[in-house]
Amino acid sequence: MLKIYLGEMEGAIYHPPTYFDNRYEDEWITKPLSIEMIKDIDKSVVVGPHLIQSPVLGPISTKELSGGVKTLILMAFDFTGKVFNASVCGDNCAKWILKISREKELTINLRHIMEFPEEEFQAEILNNGVIVQGMNSFVDIAAEYV
Repeated sequence: MLKIYLGEMEGAIYHPPTYFDNRYEDEWITKPLSIEMIKDIDKSVVVGPHLIQSPVLGPISTKELSGGVKTLILMAFDFTGKVFNASVCGDNCAKWILKISREKELTINLRHIMEFPEEEFQAEILNNGVIVQGMNSFVDIAAEYV
């Protein structure tokens, strides 16, 4: 289940890419889900836990991945209970957020409206104790909240 907190959220990791650079574990990078996300979002190939082959930049380190990919990897593999600000992700990350939320309960912080794919999904909007459930597009869900 996907839970979304709209707007500023106390305790949320505001800049997940920096958190990632200091907390990621090597084995996260070579997991099949990470390999797929890196290929889709950054158009790059994982060679190993410390080496990514980018078609634009050439060989790069894990720390040079995009902020969106870093945030997605944290959402998938960080089990500390932290909530990550998904606003550093582009709309191209939305389908991955939905995929991760089908595998585990996921709470994210959003500070803008994200365009989710045109597929049915269920999310809860958590703000000030208010929970709104909705299906289909996030725009419909957000409209009910506001």
